[in-house]
Amino acid sequence: MSTLRFPQGFRWGTATSSFQIEGGADERGDSIWDEFCRVPGAIADGSDGRVAVDHYHRYPQDVELMASMGLDTYRFSVSWPRVLNPDGSVNRVGMGFYDALVDTLCAAGIRPWLTLYHWDLPAWLSGGWTNRATADAFADYAMRVHDALGDRVRVWTTLNEPWCASFLSYAGGHHAPGHTDPAEAYAAAHHLLLGHGLAVKALRAADPEATLGLTLNFTPAYPADPDSAADVDVVRRVDGTAHRIFTDPVFRGEYPADVIADAGAAWPSGLVHDGDLELIGAPIDVLGVNYYTSQLFHAGQPAPQPTPHPAATDAVAVDRPELSRTDMGWEVTPDAFRDLLIGLHRDYTGPAGIPLAITENGAAIDDPDPASGPIDDTERIDYLVGHLSAVHQAIEAGAQVDTYLVWSLIDNFEWAFGYTKRFGLVAVDEALNRVPKASARWYSELVRTGTLTLPERA
Repeated sequence: MSTLRFPQGFRWGTATSSFQIEGGADERGDSIWDEFCRVPGAIADGSDGRVAVDHYHRYPQDVELMASMGLDTYRFSVSWPRVLNPDGSVNRVGMGFYDALVDTLCAAGIRPWLTLYHWDLPAWLSGGWTNRATADAFADYAMRVHDALGDRVRVWTTLNEPWCASFLSYAGGHHAPGHTDPAEAYAAAHHLLLGHGLAVKALRAADPEATLGLTLNFTPAYPADPDSAADVDVVRRVDGTAHRIFTDPVFRGEYPADVIADAGAAWPSGLVHDGDLELIGAPIDVLGVNYYTSQLFHAGQPAPQPTPHPAATDAVAVDRPELSRTDMGWEVTPDAFRDLLIGLHRDYTGPAGIPLAITENGAAIDDPDPASGPIDDTERIDYLVGHLSAVHQAIEAGAQVDTYLVWSLIDNFEWAFGYTKRFGLVAVDEALNRVPKASARWYSELVRTGTLTLPERA
């Protein structure tokens, strides 16, 4: 079998998010996801995040699991309604949880990578991200967390996947708060980016040596027929609101003109104020990349139902039956991952000397119940092998990638899918016991050696 060696000093770890794993809901305020879970039919299995996998009480065990796997990085998010009260004061008990978590990580030799926003917005913030004031509140929240943890946390992500928190949430209706208004989605996207810019400015002033960045999710889109002008154009419009509405203001200080033109009347009048783009375009130190799949589209008839692609209501996804799929129904396309990383380095991060970090990559697999015995999740291992090979190819092609974090450490609350989808290296039984899968052992060996073994080809 052939092997691929990753660069010396490459960082390995896993990622989670607060609402998906913590539980401990009685010890924090409500988020928009608590409210969304109460909407009949919003969550596939009718579940919620009140207990999740009880990381709030079991974090020492979870850190011990990471340490036993040899991981050197753990990306987690802070629950805004856990650490701040509705009046803006600090919830000392809630902040104390993260203080203890960070101490435990540091004692185990694991680098804490903190994400400030992974979608659990406090329910008491009127208007959510459609309200410009939420951006200011976010910057204040960021500084409160930094005041408590900044002496030990040196890597900070402002936002996780702002596309999901804007277009999927305010136009598509799939995520909290479940709205279907394109104008709200554009407003939310801008205010999320403004919050990012304000937080970066404040954090940079307080801590010039901190590593600051944000994480974007990328689902590369391709035309079903590259020779069809209609297919090419529908992909341009999908790409505009899925990717370029975030990458261009962050790295180029402007919104793409075609994105604003495509939005038409849905682009709110007076949305962008003087100085906003300067704040949003302030230099960052790392771009987090979340990748799971790619999509093929052709131009069809405009869809009447809500869509997270409001400028491309005529985008029709095309299945590729020759490809394998994960339990999410997502096609497995590691070559698109390689090309994405090379393209991001070429067009955005490379010229600025900014590294890329893979902050999420993984596969939902229909694993058996842990009560039935050891979980031999070979499909997940195969997915990770293919995508890590793609990362290695991108590095060989010149892309500056220095970190890889598997999504996820542990099976958890998978948002609108509830507990029906399993991404974890570690399973959880009915008693909330942690049960490492075969993929956990495989990943631990990869981390130990830094060497990826590729299967022999027939």
